[in-house]
Amino acid sequence: MHAMGFRPAKPSAILAGVGEAGAGVALALGLATPAAGAAAATTMGVAASVHAPNGFFATEGGLEYPAVLGLAAASFTIGGPGPFSLDSLTGHILDRPWMRAAALAVIPAAIGIQVYRRRKALANDTVAPGSGTPAQEG
Repeated sequence: MHAMGFRPAKPSAILAGVGEAGAGVALALGLATPAAGAAAATTMGVAASVHAPNGFFATEGGLEYPAVLGLAAASFTIGGPGPFSLDSLTGHILDRPWMRAAALAVIPAAIGIQVYRRRKALANDTVAPGSGTPAQEG
């Protein structure tokens, strides 16, 4: 995670794991669907930004696959769970219409913050400590 520009690396790795695995399990169970969908969509949006320099198509390491997963997760945020879900079983206590709208609104902001922080960290990596000039590769 550090080499990809995510600082601090360990908490970033934990958040990515929770965003991918935790939100994926919650979506599969239909539990807290708005929050789970937003978490998965945000994680995949950030992953797509990492793959963006490789172009669009997944066959070339591009952003296609994580972007599609992010869009699918966002669609769960909008559409909500089905009738056979834990949200349905609990009376939709964690799946209210206002929660869907709020979760959907948070996705682009959360992606933007993470992409900004990553780019800033990578830009700082190219500056040699104390010199104020880009580091020499060699």
